[in-house]
Amino acid sequence: MNSLAYSAAEIAAIYRVIAERRDMRHFISGDLPEEQLARLLTAAHHAPSVGLMQPWRFIRVTDPHLRVQIHDLVDKERHLTAQALGEREAEFLQLKVEGVMECAELLVASLCANREQYIFGRRTLPEMDLASLSCAIQNLWLAARAEGLGMGWVSLFDPQALAELLHMPPGAKPVAILCLGPVAEFYQEPMLISANWARARPLHELVQENQWRFPDSDASTRET
Repeated sequence: MNSLAYSAAEIAAIYRVIAERRDMRHFISGDLPEEQLARLLTAAHHAPSVGLMQPWRFIRVTDPHLRVQIHDLVDKERHLTAQALGEREAEFLQLKVEGVMECAELLVASLCANREQYIFGRRTLPEMDLASLSCAIQNLWLAARAEGLGMGWVSLFDPQALAELLHMPPGAKPVAILCLGPVAEFYQEPMLISANWARARPLHELVQENQWRFPDSDASTRET
């Protein structure tokens, strides 16, 4: 017995929330108490960060007009993405890819400016700032699921246009629009699987030992 391990019930809860986390697009009416939102953001802030740079910056969008402007940016990119998909354009446009106007809380997760000053752990891998922000977003996601709230990560937007809309300083970069709030239910499986847009690959296809032996052409990863 590992004396540092949590109880069996606590361990089961952690694995459960990881397995049941979903990228949510459908929200219902309802508000988040301020103390609950503070808990979720604190969970995000507990994320690991390379060199303790803490590159995450969260902008809470409370202005209804600004929310509409953000939605317009997302919808514009939605159509541009559809065009880029060629023969799957019509199929893509049938998917619900965001809940910007329906969610209780709208957050924009961004990278801070002046990141070049952080060298520890980033000299050869400067993208570790993005990895750190992603960890913060995942913490927020898992905490939200544990509290029965849905969250969706929206990446359909022009980063420069969103940065200008939010008056970000040069060098700062928006990475995710996060839709957060109550949901009627959680998807039983990732929505893109249910919609027959893509299929998930089993873990054993994605793990190798000692050297790269993955197929040169990962054909099975392609969208169906």
